[in-house]
Amino acid sequence: MKKLFKLGVIGCGFMAQSILKGVVNSDFLRAKKVVASDVSEAALDKAAELGVVGTTNNKYLVENSEYVLLAVKPQSFESVCAELGGAMPEKVISIMAGVKRDRIKAKLGRNIKVARVMPNLPCSIGSGVMGVDMSDFNDSQYDLEFISGVLNCLGTVLSVDESKMDAVTGISGSGPAYVFMFIDALIDAGVKQGLTKNEATILAVQTVMGAAEMVEHSDAPVPELVKRVCSKGGTTIEAVKVLEERNFREIVGEAVDACVKRSVELSK
Repeated sequence: MKKLFKLGVIGCGFMAQSILKGVVNSDFLRAKKVVASDVSEAALDKAAELGVVGTTNNKYLVENSEYVLLAVKPQSFESVCAELGGAMPEKVISIMAGVKRDRIKAKLGRNIKVARVMPNLPCSIGSGVMGVDMSDFNDSQYDLEFISGVLNCLGTVLSVDESKMDAVTGISGSGPAYVFMFIDALIDAGVKQGLTKNEATILAVQTVMGAAEMVEHSDAPVPELVKRVCSKGGTTIEAVKVLEERNFREIVGEAVDACVKRSVELSK
């Protein structure tokens, strides 16, 4: 029997709302072919603004959706499964951090297919990057194109093996927070040096954006780009010396290590 909806989204938090906006506003899917569920009426009201069908009944959503996107917190996964009353989705897309494919299948059905995705916050403006393992769907070009189509509405899609998903979480999933902190620190430093907050913000934001563009489009490795900014006896090299003396690289590495460790813990 043909399903009522092409895509069902369980959980209407910030990232799920971003996905809903992406697929609907890009015209990849008609709103009436999407159903979303959440325990929060306020969250469902936001989904309704997009024309998406809302429900509080996860079993209804699963039974009537061709693809089910799991967008709940990892800690809520067990309770969501309990609500399904034996209903089993056929095709699952999961953005739950740390919840492995095998665990999802153990709870929802060994015969289902699962794609794991780790999106990040910039997906909300169509500039995100996602690590995705769609290997369960390799025997169906139709499924691969649909899942890729959903994700392409949100930004850059990088195919990775599930074994690397914790590392993806540490770099891109959580990475925007590190960049936000760096930008904020630059702004504070600029104000300390006499700039207005607005002036410092413009300079910091555009500098980070420009530097990222250079890394993306340059053939030179990143350390070489650092050297190109550092003239001998100049200003930049003095700043770089301080960052090196304070183990900037090690601090970033330790932060990523802590993030990956937590992602691994969530998978157990």
